Parts: sequence; C-alpha cells; structure tokens
Amino acid sequence: MVNFIFVSPNFPEKYWQFCDELQKNGIRVLGIGDAPYESLSAELKNSLTEYYTVSNLGDYDQMYRAVGYFAWKYGRIDWIESNNECWLESDARLRTDFNVQTGVKLDGIDAFKEKSEMKRYYAKGGIRTARQIKASEGMEAVKRFSKDAGYPLFAKPDVGVGAGGAHKLEDETQIEDFFQNTPDFANYVIEEFVTGNICTYDAIINSKGEPLAESMCVFPPSIADIVNQNLDCTYYVERHMSENLRFWGRRTVEAFGVKSRFIHLEFFRLDKPHRGLGEVGDFVALEVNMRPGGGYTPDIINYAHNISTFKIWADMVAFDRRTTPDPHDDYFCTYVGRRDSVRYAYDHQALIDKYGYAMMMTPHIDKALAGAIGEQAYIARFRTEEERDAFLTDACHRI
Repeated sequence: MVNFIFVSPNFPEKYWQFCDELQKNGIRVLGIGDAPYESLSAELKNSLTEYYTVSNLGDYDQMYRAVGYFAWKYGRIDWIESNNECWLESDARLRTDFNVQTGVKLDGIDAFKEKSEMKRYYAKGGIRTARQIKASEGMEAVKRFSKDAGYPLFAKPDVGVGAGGAHKLEDETQIEDFFQNTPDFANYVIEEFVTGNICTYDAIINSKGEPLAESMCVFPPSIADIVNQNLDCTYYVERHMSENLRFWGRRTVEAFGVKSRFIHLEFFRLDKPHRGLGEVGDFVALEVNMRPGGGYTPDIINYAHNISTFKIWADMVAFDRRTTPDPHDDYFCTYVGRRDSVRYAYDHQALIDKYGYAMMMTPHIDKALAGAIGEQAYIARFRTEEERDAFLTDACHRI
C-alpha cells in the first residue's frame, strides 16, 4: 500500500477533501498536524489511518520524529506533501532525509520559494518578467536601477506569501526611507512596477509534466491592494482559458521542471504597453506558487468547470492520470469576500435574495485568512459576463 503523509491536513479546512479522495483511491493517508485530534472534523478523521500531533509544525525535530514513527510502523514513505506554501521547505527537507522519491527535494526548493531564484528559471524558458534587483546590493545600486526601470518600484520579501511586507516606492526619497526603516531589507527584492490584472494559471500536473486539469483565475484588485487598502476581495474563474495564458503557463511548467503537483502560477495581463515586456493584453510572469491557490480557489475552479480538483489531484497521486471525463459545462465562478466592519447597499440577506439562484457557498472566513480574502464570502457562478459583473457591482457597493 502507498503511504502518503499529509502535513497539516486540517488547514485550510477544505483540505480534508484531498485526504478523502486519496483514501478512496486505496492510499494509506497519515496526518501530521498541530491541532489536537479531538478538534479534527469527522470527515478528516475518517480519511486518515493515523494522526500524529506535534506542538509546532515549524519545529523540524518534531516533524522528523513524526515521519520516523510512521516509517517504523507502516514502512517506506512514498509521499510527503502539505499543499501549503508555509511548509514547502520543510516538506522538501523531509523528503530528502527519508529518501522519498516523489516531490521536490531540498536541493531544488529555492526555485519554488525565492522570487530572485525564479528569475533564472523564467529566463531559461524565455518567459518575460519584470526586471529585478536584490535590495542586498545596497541603496545606491537600487537608485541606479531606478534610472533605467523608472518609478514606481515595488519592494517585496524574496521569500513570502501574499502581500505581506510589500512596499511601493515612488521616488528616491522613498527608496532611502525603505532602507532606513526596513531592518531586514537584505531579504527583499525590488522590481520595476508593472500594471494590469493578475491572472493565474491553475493546474494539476502529472509526473511527465503534463496538465491533467487547467483553469484561469482573474484578480481585478491584487491581493496587495486588497490588504493595503482594506478592499473587498474579488476574483473569478474564466469560463474558458486564454490560449495565450495556456501557452505561457505550460512553458513555465516546462522551464521549472514541475512534476506531480497542484500549481498556481501568477501573471500580469498588461493594461498598457510596457517597454521590454509587451503590449496591452500580453502576459508577463509574476511568480510561481507550487501549491493550490489559497482560500476557496479549488472550490471555485470546481464550480466553474463541474470538476473535482480534489479527486483529479488524488488520481494524479494514485494513477498519474485522470479517471474522470473532461468537463462538459463551464461558468464564470466568482468570489467576493466582504468586510464585517463595512456597511453595504445589499446586506447579507438582500444579496442572497437577489442572487440565491447562482449562489454556491457563503462561508464565513477563518480570521487567519480574513485580512487577505475578507470575513464573509460569497461564491456564485454565472453564464454570462454581464451577470458576473452585475453581481460583483452589487456585492461590493459600500454605503
């Protein structure tokens, strides 16, 4: 029997479905988490053969002992995976130390977690990206970089998730302020500023680097703007993927050597011509995320295309192929995350009354995620752009 260790299977909450589909495929699922066993959902408990509790998922010694215990009790470990950005490096280290033959090992993880290292792989694939400099090269070097790249510039942690710690630098004075007031500036990269919608290539890739499922998400406000300006979080899955995005998404998969993963690749779709990068509508690579899109993105993809990404991923693990047919129906599926502190023209019940026919889910979001994706979420799907846009307008109308 295949032994699969799923790290932190209880967070995000929906991840129990990955475990459920694995065990339905005849795989032994072993969980490691920092939540007490008693707190796990019944669905997750039923999906796991055994669960090992650690006090801190970031304590590698505890993680090593947990994997060692499972190896002693059940034999060779075939997979270790969290599908979570926070534990990418820990997952890779455990695979290396226990000689797990699937997944990225420690010597290949930098390309997946360091934005500066990603640039080398993009260049190898001939994929356009914004120019970048490491802040560790010093303030004067960044000032020289600005002479060619122009303003504004965008500073962000070389390793990080979402928009945390990001800075927009409008002029030389702000560059100086950044260096003077950011103690860990050496851990940042600084890029030329690119404008446009963020679009993502979301896919499940088999061991041959082939996509088993593909989808396209569009983020009209970026996560950075949502967090920094306290906006409502809105994004949606397109009914049909842009063939241009499909080309660059697959090209990125090849350049990075992606195998046996659920991925979430970010691109800018330019809203104006940009020297050296392209014309309006062209795609420019932003960064790779070697895990599913955050929050409810897997569910939104499922509703848009009438598929189960949880099952397709588990089929990839078990059989390296899909066992379900291609989708036969497609929708625009939208996500709106509203703020509990804000008054809206349509309150919760009024929005349900108007759009109940299209509403798929209305979850209240865990506070750990609410800063980026809002407290009260609405997931709805529509046949037309006009319906989609009307819903987004009504749901986000503040008073």
